Amino acid sequence: MTRRILLIDDDPIIRAVAAASLGSAGWSVESAASGLEGITKAQATAPDAILVDMMMPELDGFATLQRLRASPLTHRVPVILLTASGGSEYDAEALTNLDVAAVVRKPFDIMRLPGEVASVLGWDR
Repeated sequence: MTRRILLIDDDPIIRAVAAASLGSAGWSVESAASGLEGITKAQATAPDAILVDMMMPELDGFATLQRLRASPLTHRVPVILLTASGGSEYDAEALTNLDVAAVVRKPFDIMRLPGEVASVLGWDR
C-alpha cells in the first residue's frame, strides 16, 4: 500500500525538496502552498499524514491545524508540524495539547526525513 502525504508549506523550495525526499521512500506526495489550499486538498484526498509549516501568511500552521481537527474528514489524520522556530512552545505538553504526532525542525536533513516520518507514524518503510 502506498502511503499518501500532504505537504503544506508556502515556500516552493521547501515543498520541492521535502516532496522529493518523502517520494524517495515510495510515498505519494501532494503539495499545497497555503493553509487554505492544504485544507481543501486534505478533505478531497484523505491523506495518510499531513506535514504543516507553522509560519505561513494568512492562515498559519496553528490555524490550519485547528481547521483540520475541526473537520470530520481530517480530524484523525496524523499531523507533523514543520518549523524553523526552536521555541519552548513545542515541548511535549504543548504537543499533546495540539494533538500533533511530532515537530520537525527546519532545516531538516533530506536524507533522514522519510525515516523520521516513518518512525513517528509507526510506518514500515
